[in-house]
Amino acid sequence: MRTTINQVQEMKRRGERIAMLTAYDYPSARFVEAAGVPMILVGDSLGMVVLGYSSTIPVTMDDMIHHVKAVVRGTQKSMVVADLPFLSYQASSDDAVRNAGRMLQEAGAQAVKLEGGEPMAATVRRLTQVGIPVQGHIGLTPQSANQFGGYRVQGKTASAAAQLVRDAEALQTAGAFSVVLEGVPAELAALITQRLTIPTIGIGAGPHCDGQVQVFHDMLGYYPDFTPRHAKQYAHLGDVIKQAVAGYIAEVAAGSFPATEHSTSMSAETMEALLAELATSES
Repeated sequence: MRTTINQVQEMKRRGERIAMLTAYDYPSARFVEAAGVPMILVGDSLGMVVLGYSSTIPVTMDDMIHHVKAVVRGTQKSMVVADLPFLSYQASSDDAVRNAGRMLQEAGAQAVKLEGGEPMAATVRRLTQVGIPVQGHIGLTPQSANQFGGYRVQGKTASAAAQLVRDAEALQTAGAFSVVLEGVPAELAALITQRLTIPTIGIGAGPHCDGQVQVFHDMLGYYPDFTPRHAKQYAHLGDVIKQAVAGYIAEVAAGSFPATEHSTSMSAETMEALLAELATSES
């Protein structure tokens, strides 16, 4: 039985902090779920940490569906939330329903996430009315980085902070089951968390949200290009991988790999019969 939106909301009511993590493929999903994460986000951040793009903008619906399917196959208990990529929901609510529906029907996700506050409230309402659970996302919304002039903290002035409060409340009223707060001051995130009855999930938003989400590659030191300020590295897999590959190269060069235990053997009788057969066929 997978985690449900009701269970996630109950965690807030009990004051239980919610750990959410991204995953983008079958093995990472297996590891993340085995560790006990109740919600897995297949983020469009895969455009950067998996596909090598400079932003999330080039990520397509087909890209997302491909990766969501893999994560769903690797899980049984975690709720899988799928990001709706750029321009898959902004043009019209019909586009949003069609593409969010694909995430559930084709890819097997249990919910979708989309970026935007008050302007997206009508779209969120339409999706929830047709039975599609929605997680909102406000603050630093990466799909709008070009408009922001880069990846900048949002809500630093009183008017901008007030708008984020209105955005969060509009998403809740529209039926979102939770909302991600990214790149906002900790005090503002605390205020929004207090005012909402649905859970807030922070990323670069301080310690007072109901939960936290991090990018798998960031927390494991598995993305060589950049580590965000908000990310804590719990392991340094990049270094481990480089050391392992260097050891492999050295053993291949030295002829010590593969060893006997990495090989299969043929009996002397079979080899003798093979040589006899070859000699006959070649004579």
